[in-house]
Amino acid sequence: QVQLVESGGGLVQPEGSLTLSCTSSRPTFKYYAVGWFRQAPGKEREEVSCIGASDGFTYYANSVKGRFTISRDDAKNVVKLQMDSLSPDDTAVYYCQTVTCAAWGIVSDSDDWGQGTQVTVSS
Repeated sequence: QVQLVESGGGLVQPEGSLTLSCTSSRPTFKYYAVGWFRQAPGKEREEVSCIGASDGFTYYANSVKGRFTISRDDAKNVVKLQMDSLSPDDTAVYYCQTVTCAAWGIVSDSDDWGQGTQVTVSS
């Protein structure tokens, strides 16, 4: 299992931007598809986006399509989530995991969730 650490969250105004990072110290990181999930207060955790291991495949939930961009740099062992045009509905704790990343959605490889990174969108 590859342990991942999320960072980059913070407070941002509506229509603002933020970039989250998901990093690992394991050299095997590049062999895994990675996904982002989020959980807002009082709501269930939901999928956000994922990126394949080596094929460049990406998936976005409808709620973020056109606003969020996922990318990876395997030389630096990092997957980034660029978030633009943020709205208060995007307020949540964001988590990353190794996943199965498919056209129909994302399945986490583990139920062991890290601390995540808090994103708050507010004026």
